[in-house]
Amino acid sequence: MGAIVNCVAYRGGKRLGEVSLEDISEVLKTPDTFVWLGLYEPDLALLRQAQLEFGLHDLAVEDALNAHQRPKLEAYGDSVFIVLNTAQLVGDNVEIGETHLFVGPNYVVSVRHGASSTYAPVRDRCAHEPHALANGPGYVLYALMDFVVDHYMPIVNGLEDTFEQLEQGLFRDQFDRNAIERLYHIKRQVLRLRNAVYPIEEMCGQLIRLHEELVPKDLRAYFRDVEDHASRLLRTLDVVREMLTTAVQVNLALVTVGQNEVVKRLAGWGAILAIPTVVFSLYGMNFEFMPELKLPFAYPAVVAGTALACTALWRKLHRAGWV
Repeated sequence: MGAIVNCVAYRGGKRLGEVSLEDISEVLKTPDTFVWLGLYEPDLALLRQAQLEFGLHDLAVEDALNAHQRPKLEAYGDSVFIVLNTAQLVGDNVEIGETHLFVGPNYVVSVRHGASSTYAPVRDRCAHEPHALANGPGYVLYALMDFVVDHYMPIVNGLEDTFEQLEQGLFRDQFDRNAIERLYHIKRQVLRLRNAVYPIEEMCGQLIRLHEELVPKDLRAYFRDVEDHASRLLRTLDVVREMLTTAVQVNLALVTVGQNEVVKRLAGWGAILAIPTVVFSLYGMNFEFMPELKLPFAYPAVVAGTALACTALWRKLHRAGWV
């Protein structure tokens, strides 16, 4: 079946060999043996067959088939069902996929949907660490979670690089609609990635505290390391989100300051022009008795007085930075 990526049995930290889907239940009867089945976007028939072989819970199988689940950890008897969001950066878009993990005392079933890297490197890593793999399915669970979390960091770095490129043109007093729209787009991608990372901290805490049968004492430090990586990612994403918000606010503030400067200059020149407007509008009225009308130097004197008043006001406004 094309949806089966790999199906391998392990014992004592060593790879025994591939197992057919129909023989899984028999292999699981062997003491100290576990099977890791990897699936990619399986159909209902394949999942039902895997359910019969491993004894998976109906609700968990239904969730794995729908593939539209939030990240979570649910316990079913002595097994757990974990949903992780995987992510890939395509251009400026963060494409989210899902990995569903069924983990029991003697099995691991990984189901990938959507944007997700192959888990072949995880299998190679486990094969080269037989002492750790001897801890059973718990170590495979750690290796998968660590792989998913480590692949978040390049995405965060890519988003940071995109933001730095946009940041160069934001600190000016001109409004750039396209840049602001791209910033909001990046912020949405940061929030999507944060929603994928955030539940992992709690999952690791639950696995360490509540599932000793799957996570023995020797493996707790490994899950604390994944928890620490997730915590650092969250802090980095929060810093990036804060920087994005601040950049938008600074750009809008600079635009507002620039507009205020324009308004101040217009108001200053309006005040200067108000002086001749008042004076000359006064002479537009019909006067019967206005002494200076008959004086030969009245007109030049009025013009000169108006010019001096405008000059004095201009100097005062110029010192205040209004013109």
